[in-house]
Amino acid sequence: MSPPGLLGTGEWAVPEDWIDYNGHMMDGYYGLAFSDATEVFLDHIGLGEAYRKETGSGMYTVESHLRYLRSARAGQQMRFTTQVLGADAKRVRVFHRMTDAVTGDEVATEELMFLHVDGATERVTAIPPERGHVVSALAAEHAARPAPPAAGRGIGMPR
Repeated sequence: MSPPGLLGTGEWAVPEDWIDYNGHMMDGYYGLAFSDATEVFLDHIGLGEAYRKETGSGMYTVESHLRYLRSARAGQQMRFTTQVLGADAKRVRVFHRMTDAVTGDEVATEELMFLHVDGATERVTAIPPERGHVVSALAAEHAARPAPPAAGRGIGMPR
């Protein structure tokens, strides 16, 4: 099952039109699925679409690492959870998990780094304190959990 204490960021069944000729979910749709989980996360911390409309500022993804662990098939029910790995005045680092909602098996993960950006200048700026407190509180709550073993991992090849 998904690790307890993480933020739930979605659940849905894999659409038939996301399946390739091998009978598996196409790789690009994993990114789209995690983008949906990101939107739920950003709304939860008050830095989502409504914030962007209100302030002109928003969170930009500046780095990501996606891991494919198991095949996803049409109709398979997926559950998404998010763990905040760190946050400071301008950055938030998260780890999303996609798990089979029935078995709890981990299907894919994505680690992301976001920067808070002023939309008018496209410059990195501090997250406003009233929103930053929400992020800090969630980061502190998640800091009690161990970091996922894959967090911070790069792509490598044996020599």
